[in-house]
Amino acid sequence: MDNEKNLKDEFKKADIESINLWHHREIRTATINDLEAVAAVEAECFPAAEAATKEEFAERIKFYGDHFWLMFDADKLIAFVDGFVTDHPDLTDEMYENASMHNEKGAWQMIFGVNTIPSYRQHGYAGELIRRAIFDAKAQHRKGLVLTCKDKLIHYYASFGFVDEGISESVHGNVVWHQMRLTF
Repeated sequence: MDNEKNLKDEFKKADIESINLWHHREIRTATINDLEAVAAVEAECFPAAEAATKEEFAERIKFYGDHFWLMFDADKLIAFVDGFVTDHPDLTDEMYENASMHNEKGAWQMIFGVNTIPSYRQHGYAGELIRRAIFDAKAQHRKGLVLTCKDKLIHYYASFGFVDEGISESVHGNVVWHQMRLTF
């Protein structure tokens, strides 16, 4: 109960709809039992060149299941955010492919994916999960969070306090990515 109260306090800056979502949607971390649902949501959200495979998600969940934030509508996975922790300050392509690089004591929470199935978009679910990842990273005394995004999403992530650091060295999926950082 105290944890829920603390989260509600942290979310005070969120809009009322988003706070109400907290009451109606379960948010939790991942276990291997979530593998099929996670892989299905990823496939629905990203083109094949950018999407992680089921095998990659199996490795990710094995190494850092506690750094997945899953949102459910009843028993249905509708959105998730994932990424590992590292002392390396910049997000690299190797990180997507090598879950064993996760360092639970690392300074930076990387965000590899923000996924919401299309029929659930535009309701604040991704934002709720991003705020939860930020809250957890602060609670774990990280330096901050790092993600990459396409140009059209810079403004969206900036609304959470992320700062655009310019074009990333990442060429994941043969796409131009901007690296964004939120430093505490």
